[in-house]
Amino acid sequence: MIPRATLRLQFHSAFTFADAQRHVGWMADLGISHVYASPIAAARAGSTHGYDVTDPTIVNPELGGETTLRDFADALRAEGLGLVLDIVPNHMAAAPANPWWHDVLRRGRASAYATWFDIDWEAGDGKVLLPVLGRSLDEAIAGGDLTVTTNASGAPELHYFSLALPLADDSVEAGGDLASLLARQHYRLASWRVAGDAINWRRFFDINELVCLRMEEPAAFEAVHALPLRLFADGTIDGLRVDHVDGLTDPAGYCRTLRARLDAIAEDAGRSRGWLVVEKILLKDESLPQDWGVDGTTGYDFMNEVSALQHDPAAAPVLARAWSEASGRTTDFAIEELQARREIVARSFSAQLAACAEAWQATLAREVPQPALRRLLTEVLVQFPIYRTYASCGRLPEGDARVLRDVLARVRRHCLATDRWALDLLSAAMLQPPADKNSSWQRAMARLQQLTAPVAAKSVEDTAFYRYGRLLSRNDVGFDAETFSLDPESFHIRMQARRTDWSHTMLTTATHDHKRGEDVRARLAVLSEGAAQWAALLPAWLDAAQPLRTEIDGVLAPTAGDIAMLLQMIVGAWPPDLAPDDVAGRTALAERLAGWQEKALREAKLRSDWADVDERYEQAARTLLMRLLGEGTLPDLLTGLASFAEAIAPAGAVNGLAQALLRLTVPGVPDLYQGCDLWDLSLVDPDNRRPVDYARRALSMPAPLLELATAWRDGRVKQHLIRRALLLRRAAPDLFRLGDYRPLRVEGDAGRKILAFTRRAGDHWMLVLVPRLVGGDLVPGGLALAADAWKGSELVFEEPLPAVPLHDWLGGGLVKPLHERATADRLCRPLPMALISTVPPG
Repeated sequence: MIPRATLRLQFHSAFTFADAQRHVGWMADLGISHVYASPIAAARAGSTHGYDVTDPTIVNPELGGETTLRDFADALRAEGLGLVLDIVPNHMAAAPANPWWHDVLRRGRASAYATWFDIDWEAGDGKVLLPVLGRSLDEAIAGGDLTVTTNASGAPELHYFSLALPLADDSVEAGGDLASLLARQHYRLASWRVAGDAINWRRFFDINELVCLRMEEPAAFEAVHALPLRLFADGTIDGLRVDHVDGLTDPAGYCRTLRARLDAIAEDAGRSRGWLVVEKILLKDESLPQDWGVDGTTGYDFMNEVSALQHDPAAAPVLARAWSEASGRTTDFAIEELQARREIVARSFSAQLAACAEAWQATLAREVPQPALRRLLTEVLVQFPIYRTYASCGRLPEGDARVLRDVLARVRRHCLATDRWALDLLSAAMLQPPADKNSSWQRAMARLQQLTAPVAAKSVEDTAFYRYGRLLSRNDVGFDAETFSLDPESFHIRMQARRTDWSHTMLTTATHDHKRGEDVRARLAVLSEGAAQWAALLPAWLDAAQPLRTEIDGVLAPTAGDIAMLLQMIVGAWPPDLAPDDVAGRTALAERLAGWQEKALREAKLRSDWADVDERYEQAARTLLMRLLGEGTLPDLLTGLASFAEAIAPAGAVNGLAQALLRLTVPGVPDLYQGCDLWDLSLVDPDNRRPVDYARRALSMPAPLLELATAWRDGRVKQHLIRRALLLRRAAPDLFRLGDYRPLRVEGDAGRKILAFTRRAGDHWMLVLVPRLVGGDLVPGGLALAADAWKGSELVFEEPLPAVPLHDWLGGGLVKPLHERATADRLCRPLPMALISTVPPG
């Protein structure tokens, strides 16, 4: 079953299935067809996200367990709604609470689960490296950090503070001191600091607490998917979202296998085909492979496209120069990314790099020394433009071959001249996949492909995006920061391609992983329309903030670059109803921003770091923020920031409404992230996972659009737009599921500021119009167009439209029939956008 629209819910112990069940009526009234649930399998105690799975075969008791899940599903079905699950096949929690991992630690290679995890036993002398200690093993032993006790079952355990580790069978009886006992275990304890250089199992990115699985192992695949396939078979769920598909050895083979299992179940049960989407980042005009058997991605590609549409291309060089002059860093994101990639490979993935080099050395019959291979493979990782390729035994897709050839050509330009002979051999080997699935080439290519993805994620999303502050609205998960803007024609081309190739893919503009809420990005995009003004204000504001900086070792902290990013976040996240003299409101915002700031500083890895926290620097940054925003120490600067935020907020709100309307009407399945039916001014996690006030949403009463537009600051106008568009999707599902996509030409001075299209299926059609770059076209403080803003701009239809009744789905009432042309501003009152259809409201 293909959903009409989904609502993403984040389940955890404070928001269970029973909690969600109380709001099912509201969900149905909103117009969605499916709840899209975060992972529901048993996870680490207290997990707020569910991606640290401990047992994928059972429903998490903290969420209510399977009985409560089924009650929730029944309640959904009673309202005509379904359920989609997020599953995590790539990794699990590397914790004793994970029974499979526990057994591996206890039995080593003799464990029935030893081949389920991606462990390089040869590299570890047959032992699993456990980088869990706060200091060296010798120091931990000498300091009494490690003790042997007996658990409730009478079995001996090794305790490291609260961490309880199993001991190998009969290893205690052998006697000897603690060091001797540890030497007999199937794991080797080490400081967490050595993980990047010494770990012999694949982690999720560089997180020591998450161990990766091998879905190519049939028994592991069956165990991980037993619960979701059973829930699909009995009709509890209608589809699956696969987390981090790029981490798997063979994503294509995995997806085809999962699709085959879902289809077989559906056929046996006589039910609709299951919906299957994958979390996949697409970059540099990359396309999702057509032969995977999936319905599409989870929508980061659309999130990137709609954001780029709302940015003025002329602003890119102006803002880049302003950023560089303020921060002293490069104007070019590509340079920032390359530097971050080199650092990340060295600091977090040197062990994986060594394993990759060893695998390629075996493929090359030991002709190339490992040091040379490590240098060359490092350069491959640095130059790689996308997350990964999908070469497999006997198969190298032409698109992937082009990527590899281009990467290897760039490696040739940047590598040592004395390494080029080795590059010739490596290049020839990479581009010639043998048919043998057990070949050394297959193992080497798998090592490489499973390394490029985490390097990309950690380098770009979790490092460079926190170092490059040209305009933060273009720094988010799945975004191509080098592409600052997208014109309407390019946007239309992408939507038409999606209609042809991926009409059932997910569309999103907010997720549990986003770095800035959808309406923060929408507001910051307005800065691109006034780039010169921002470039002039920024140095003045930085000068004004000087008294709030702290001297550390003769240098003022925080840096001007860190302050510049903070100023963007203040104006981007300032609540539209927050008065500058509201001390409590300002303090609450400051505390939220402090959480973002701490993470931003550590992810940037310039002055502080998760691995080496600079407490003095972080305190200086927090002090500046709290004195500026919470205490109001510099009233003129505070007033300037608040006034600027107020000035751009209406255009930001229009952008937010426009991106919501596009998400709900272009080809694909729209997802609404929890709480985003009202303004989403959230920050990076955990701020974007805060509790949602569903009671407030349920009490939002319908009102005339003019009234809602006038009171736009409370967010009800966004909820109204979302509800109306979702109700149209419910009233005419074929219009969205099967309808074509026809761009409309816009003539007139405002042509570049308007994007419009029609969709048709059978006797019904609809017209969608949204604005872009309207910062100077609105009435002061409001969302309506100023008089004559779009005067003379007309929509031109390729063929005359039939003279049938037309319904305004946003404002209500009828619209005069449209023919060959239509004046844009006539269709857009009181908002500068329109959703018009032949479908009558129910």
